[in-house]
Amino acid sequence: MQHSIDPASLGSRGPQMAAAVQACVHCGFCLAACPTYRVLGDEMNSPRGRIYLMKTVMEGGLSAEEAAPYVDQCLGCVGCMPACPSGVGYGELLMGYRAWTADRGHRPNGRRLAHTLLVKTLPYPGRFRLAQRAGKVGRFLKGVLPAQLGVMLDMLPDTLPSARPLPEYYPARGRRRARVALLVGCVQSVLAPEINWATLRVLAANGVETVIPRGQGCCGSILMHVGEAGEALRLARNNLRVFPNDVDAVVTNAAGCGSGMHEYPLLFAGEPEEEEVRRWSSKVKDISVFLDELGPVSPPALERPLKAVYQDACHLLHAQGVKEAPRRLLGSIPNLALLELDDGGLCCGSAGVYNLEHPDIAGQLGRRKAEHIEATGAEAVITGNIGCLVQIQKHLRERGRSLPVLHTVQVLDRAYAQG
Repeated sequence: MQHSIDPASLGSRGPQMAAAVQACVHCGFCLAACPTYRVLGDEMNSPRGRIYLMKTVMEGGLSAEEAAPYVDQCLGCVGCMPACPSGVGYGELLMGYRAWTADRGHRPNGRRLAHTLLVKTLPYPGRFRLAQRAGKVGRFLKGVLPAQLGVMLDMLPDTLPSARPLPEYYPARGRRRARVALLVGCVQSVLAPEINWATLRVLAANGVETVIPRGQGCCGSILMHVGEAGEALRLARNNLRVFPNDVDAVVTNAAGCGSGMHEYPLLFAGEPEEEEVRRWSSKVKDISVFLDELGPVSPPALERPLKAVYQDACHLLHAQGVKEAPRRLLGSIPNLALLELDDGGLCCGSAGVYNLEHPDIAGQLGRRKAEHIEATGAEAVITGNIGCLVQIQKHLRERGRSLPVLHTVQVLDRAYAQG
């Protein structure tokens, strides 16, 4: 697409943003892969429409406030990228654009307050736990709060699972085959801490020694994807400082975190650490990819047969291109029948904090996902991302279904426990 964008005016990410606009040929292959276009049927709520809007804002022909209702409604699932024959870097464009416009005050006051509360709470486990407790009281005030805050209060869990402190080191079982460092995550460590314990046990069963660096924090992914690049940089720098270099991989067990850490080179564009970050990011691997490449120890059979459907997390499938690794791992478990969804890999509506900021659209996508899951006849759902797990649980429960929703490593952990 021809443009008159001055990349230098957009900061260090300007060249990538301009290149993404230039690459778009407006063919429309992205439309069918876009969740908001599928729900709303509106050209401006499609990748093609949003690229045109962002281009026009960057050229000075439209204000950020005018484009915001459409750009803000993008989930950032990047389902459009694999569908694009021209290789448009839509994710790079969206991330850069949101950071560039972040300080322009284009959100209404109610939504601005809700956004601020989210980005100041979710990446910090201690604050998140406090918010959950405070939210119980806040529900009594819902009628006098802005609508967006009321929605957030409704989505807070009534209780949180107890979390055992993780060790700094977890040994391999038997001969050591590899040494890794584990990112424990922020939201996941509060909402589903057992996933990290299952990860440690599965790695140990495969001869992997795990270091859990003290002082680590949020990877910054949530903040990167909503335009809070400055705070994301601060968090990323902290993790670069505390994670050891003498490991074979930095393992993640949340698709959003892994995707965000692979995007560190874009976040650090023009920063002194840019080359160091490229090397560090190349070590980041989703747990399913790491085990698949290592060659997993054959797991024993599950105690009883289980028919489960696998849900692709967008930031694993679309953003990282990971499809077969988790299926190979799960397919190696005797007594597990793995089913597939017939929904074209459409986003479940979680998308980081999207289901909190845009509950109506997220709700439609969540209900659609739950319907497709039910149609498979599965007895359980397996996924590789905490956001998907929570979103799917919510919408299955709303339909009166209490199917267990499990992380890939939790299923592997159950199998290895039989050995």
